[in-house]
Amino acid sequence: MDYILTTENLTKTYGKNDAAKNINIHIREGEIYGLIGRNGAGKTTVMRMISGLSRPTDGSYTLHGEQKIGVGVLIESPGIYPNMTAHENIKLKCIAMDCDDDAYIKELLDIVGLGDTGKKKAGEFSLGMRQRLGIALALVGDPRMIVLDEPFNGLDPQGIAEIRLTLEKLRDEKGVTIMISSHILDELAKLADSYGIIHEGELLDEFSSDDLRERCEQYVVVRTDDDAKALELIKAQGFDATADEHRNLIRVDDALGKTSELNKKLVESGLGVSEIFAKNVSLEDYYLSLTGGGKDE
Repeated sequence: MDYILTTENLTKTYGKNDAAKNINIHIREGEIYGLIGRNGAGKTTVMRMISGLSRPTDGSYTLHGEQKIGVGVLIESPGIYPNMTAHENIKLKCIAMDCDDDAYIKELLDIVGLGDTGKKKAGEFSLGMRQRLGIALALVGDPRMIVLDEPFNGLDPQGIAEIRLTLEKLRDEKGVTIMISSHILDELAKLADSYGIIHEGELLDEFSSDDLRERCEQYVVVRTDDDAKALELIKAQGFDATADEHRNLIRVDDALGKTSELNKKLVESGLGVSEIFAKNVSLEDYYLSLTGGGKDE
């Protein structure tokens, strides 16, 4: 699959600090690309440069394709006029971009699920509805790629699901390439086709969802009423096991498909087994393993 956007050593320096340093990103056409990183890692800086909202200090980015490629942008809060309806907000931008057509405006609103909002003012919209209106505004002019910075922020589960379905529809039905940042990694894992992990201004890794499945190991978690005795017994059975005292569990790396056998041995030895299950390492686990964990700054 061809790339729609690549960057080469993209760098943004403020004073003596590199907000983004030598970033090399590769985004395939028609995919959803998730950019992951804690607050202050450089995600928004990269997105602003790619969108043309900020000039790189060094390096470059290239939008690939024979035709002119537009990039739609939703960074921070959507620029919405609260006293206007959804239709009026879209119409205003369409006039500015010389694509003012009521049928076109209705199509954009239908795409994001706001086609039936009628005369309701945008100021009365829920946060999720305002985010979807922001996405519709980013779609004015039919860009082949849109850049969305934290579109799930502050949304309830229903709002998150609505945004996710909207983005999947844009990718699957319209072929729009989407670059998205989010702290909600469980949701991003349901949505993205490829990922980039940025930390302290540097891109640590870039991988596809298939790569993630290959890299994310599986193991068995065991919790008992006497983990010291259980660990000794498990090792005696020939399994590769270690104790995680911080989380009060035993990790068994070579017991997939053998949980019933393992549970039986533990119970027959008089141990009370409170939990035994196969664990898949998640996108969040992988992210934390690369960045060293820690809370958002």
